[in-house]
This record gives sequence, structure tokens and C-alpha cells, in this order.
Amino acid sequence: MKEVKTPRKPFIIYVLVVAFIIIVLNGLLFPNIMNKHVKEVDYGTFMTMIDEKDIGLVEVKDTEIVFTDKSEENVYKTGVMNDPQLVDRLHEADAKFQRNVEEQMPIWLSLILSYVVPIAIFILLGSWLSKKMMSKMGGGANSMAFGMGKSNAKIYVQSDSGIHFSDVAGEDEAKELLTEIVDFLHNPQRYREIGASMPKGALLVGPPGTGKTLLAKAVAGEANVPFFSISGSEFVEMFVGMGAAKVRDLFKQANEKAPCIVFIDEIDTIGKKRDGQIGGNDEREQTLNQLLTEMDGFDGSRGVVILAATNRPDSLDPALLRPGRFDRRIPVELPDMAGRAAILRVHAKKIKIADNVDFDEIAKMTAGASGAELANIVNEAALRAVREKRKFATQADMEASVEVVIAGYEKKTRVLSNKEKLQVSYHEVGHALVAAMQTHSAPVQKITIIPRTSGALGYTLQVEEKEHFLMSREELENKIATFTGGRAAEELIFHSISTGASNDIEQATKIARAMIMQYGMSDEFDMVALQNVSNQYLGGDATLACSNETATLIDRKVIELVKEQHAKAKKILEDNIMKLHEIAKYLYEQETITGEEFMEILNRKPEQIEEKPEE
Repeated sequence: MKEVKTPRKPFIIYVLVVAFIIIVLNGLLFPNIMNKHVKEVDYGTFMTMIDEKDIGLVEVKDTEIVFTDKSEENVYKTGVMNDPQLVDRLHEADAKFQRNVEEQMPIWLSLILSYVVPIAIFILLGSWLSKKMMSKMGGGANSMAFGMGKSNAKIYVQSDSGIHFSDVAGEDEAKELLTEIVDFLHNPQRYREIGASMPKGALLVGPPGTGKTLLAKAVAGEANVPFFSISGSEFVEMFVGMGAAKVRDLFKQANEKAPCIVFIDEIDTIGKKRDGQIGGNDEREQTLNQLLTEMDGFDGSRGVVILAATNRPDSLDPALLRPGRFDRRIPVELPDMAGRAAILRVHAKKIKIADNVDFDEIAKMTAGASGAELANIVNEAALRAVREKRKFATQADMEASVEVVIAGYEKKTRVLSNKEKLQVSYHEVGHALVAAMQTHSAPVQKITIIPRTSGALGYTLQVEEKEHFLMSREELENKIATFTGGRAAEELIFHSISTGASNDIEQATKIARAMIMQYGMSDEFDMVALQNVSNQYLGGDATLACSNETATLIDRKVIELVKEQHAKAKKILEDNIMKLHEIAKYLYEQETITGEEFMEILNRKPEQIEEKPEE
């Protein structure tokens, strides 16, 4: 879409013009006027006036002498001569020594230049400026001085190169719900004949990066109507009442350009629940009240549709979500596997890419990724292809870019000692071996011990063959066991532990706590929710919903669960210690092995190698 920029009032230009005129007057015109009454004479005339004692004020400079006659009405200047007795003769002639003699001018001229001329300039320009602003304001009550109450909405008009539904992938359900709005804007008569009215507003909710703003622009592109885009934070002003004035101006513009779409991004900035406490943000509440009033007042049959986006729907005021305002709530969730593959194909059209790239395989590796992250993955693949001096991106580039997003870039400058490198090898193979020996674990895709910029000294990548949306108790327990596999390998082989398992401990504890408090997978607590989760689209903020005694018991259960899976992981590694040595040795030498290489070593007959690694 093509943005139409609202012209701003050039008040700053007027100020600069006035300042420029004053500078010119003081720097050029006034000095010239003052210097017009200075008469230049020869040195002989100066000496004659001294002899006749007709010198009033005198200033001896390095290059000239400026003086007046006895009446001090006429100003003269002459050159400097080598005259050592000049000062004595001037003193005998009763001359007065003074600086800036040439600036002495008639009082009437000084008054005019110092006061009358600047005042006249300000009066004339001020009168012209007032008329200019009054004509633009039009006398409307909604307009404020200098545009303070003017809406900052960006206006996009329809164009052939705009965004359409074909540019949005992975959100088929959301597009289907929004298609009805597009059809209403195209054919409103069909709905009026049956007596149906279009919802005044639709609220797009979902995690960051899922394409809520892109969907809103696609609706405007499909409907081929003007599109007003503004962020909720742009309504927040320092002065009370300015935000409400901007809301009024926005809806006024929308009604003038109907049919159109108004999109308010991050509406939770002004739409938070009103708590009724004294001393709150009156400006925000007035802005919210004005928004509620405007949504009640405008005629939806004219074709003005209000779209809004937020990733904090639970914080919105109930009055904003009631029928008649934001009637429709459209979830824009993270894409599934098919959706991720479709998004990758859309973004891959913007770069040169090999014909044999398997987008379905890349989609498997990016479980839980948003549309913005997938776009970043495609761009990283193109950048990697340029670094490798290739003309197009390949499958290897796409897979490497996934690793960049997950773990960061390879940190080639960090060199591990042989002992640390061996310890990291056993740690990562411990994860992979525990995962491979369990029936409900995802297959291992890659193992590497190359340090990454995220701080990881190595990582094990697991990829699910098929996407599933429910996880059983056994699957979650196996994930905890896999996380503890690295520490278990260190204990088994080196009889010591290191700091390398810090992230594993965090993830294992998080899963165990969720199993007991959120998923009801504890025999003791059964199906009782022990925590409340808010801001689900922003990672989730959990708060306890139990007594202190229960919280203590929960901690004990979490510790028991993690210890149980840790012991299981250690038992798996003890039963397969020969394979642990063999794969760790191969990883130590190669630094990176694929899932196929890992399974090939795991399935072949074990080699006879030492049980303990060389220090």
C-alpha cells in the first residue's frame, strides 16, 4: 500500500523565517545604516581639527582613527600615521578618548532601529501567522493549536502493489474470518437486504510476530479501501485531553473517507482495565472513554471497520470487548507445520533459492517459530549464501540459518581445551543417547560441540517426525530425562559435574513444575490447578494459587520427579556405556555429526575401546 502522509503545520518554518530576518537586519542592514553617517577624511584634516581644538570624541585603532567634531554630531575617520606625539596633542586639544565612536548615532535613528523595526516585524509576521493557522483550523472544536490534537495515523490508499491475502500464509482460519469483512466492504447491499449488520470491530490476538498487522493490511488491500494505521501509544499525551482529541480526529477522518479500515496496533496501551483508583492516569482513561464513545457513535453501515491487535487480551477493559464494539475476536496463533512450510515458501519468493530445497523438512526443524522468525530464517539463508559466494540459497543454507536462530552463530574465536572439548562431547552424547533409547522421544537430527554466540558450548538438535499438539505424561518425563542426560554422562565418566548443565536444569525444572501445578499430572494433587497463568502470548506469568504448606509440598514433588528421571537417564547410560564412549570419541574428532551418523554408530556392533577417556 502507498502511504499518504498528512501535511504538518510548518510552524517551525515561520519561526526560522523570523529569526533569519532579524539576523540579516542586525548583521547587514543595521551596521550599514549606522556607518552611512561616518565621513572619511585625510590625516591633514585630522591634524587641522586638532590644532583648532575641534575634536570631541576620538578612538585610535590599529588601522584607523575614528573621531567626532566638538559638537559630536559628525563622525569622521582617517588612517593611522607614525605620530608618537598624537596622544599628547589630543589631550591638549581637550579630546575625549572613547570606544565605539562610530556607533554613536542620532537618538531618533537608534530608537527606530532598536525598537520600532523589530516590533513591526513581529506584529506583521504574527498577524500573518494567526490568519494562516485560523484558516487551517477552520474554527473546529476538535482542532488544537499546532496540531496537538491531530491524529498521527498513517493513511494508506489502495494500490495495485499493496498487500493481499496471498502474501499472508499459515493463518488460514484468520483469513477466512476476515474475508467476510472484505466481502461486506465490497457488497454491503447483500447484508442490508437480509438485515444483517457487519461487526464494528475485530480484535486480532496472538503472540508477537505472527502477522497481526500484516493481516490488517491484507484486509485493506483485498477490500481496496483506505487504511488508517496508528499505534495505541500515539494516543498517550502529556496533557490531559489530547489523547481524546486524537481519537475524535481519527474517527472524523475515517467517516470522511468511508468505506475504510482503521487499524489500532497494541490497543492494550490505552485499553487496559480501569481499576477506579484515585490518582491513576486520567489521560489514559479519558482516551479510553472517548474511544468507547466513538465506537458507539459511528454508523457501521457506512463501511468503517475497526481492527485492533494485541498480545495481551486479558488486560483489556471489558467495556471494550462487549458486543457492539469489538464483536469479533480473531486468534492469530503460531503456525503449524503446514503453515510454516507455506510461510517459508512465501518468503522464499523474495530471494534466489535452489529448486531442491525441502521446505517441509525445514518446517519440521522450526516447531514453535512465528512468521517473523521464519522470515528471518529465509533472510539468514540468503546472507549465508552470499558469504559462501553462491548465487542462490541451498538446503544447507536453510538448515544452517535454523541453527543460527536457535543457538546463534558459530563462535570460532572460542577455543576449548582438550579436556573441556572431551567433556562437552560426553555431555552432548549423553543427551542424544538418552533420547534415542526412549520410545517417546524425538529423533536426534544433529549433535555439535562447536561453541555458539548464545553461550552454548554445544547442543543436540531433536526434530519430531510428525507434529502433535498433546503430550502425554510419559513424553514429558522422557523430556526431563533427556535434559538430565548431559549431567548424568559427566557424573558417570568424569565422576564430577560442571556448569554446563545450567540451562538443562532450568528446562527440566520448568517442565516438572508445569506437570504438577498446571497439567494435573501428580497423583497427590490430582486435577487441581495450583497456579494461574496470565499473558499467555508473552511467555506466561505464573502466580501460585495455593497455601504456603502446599507450595512446600509442590517443591518436594518437583525435586522427586527430576531426581527420578535423572536416575533413569544415568541407568540408560550405564547400560550403553560402550556406545557412549564410541559416539563421544567420534564427536570429539569430527566436532559435528548428523542424526544419520549417530544412528549408524548406535546400531552397529560396539567397538572395543577403553571405558575411561584419556585425560
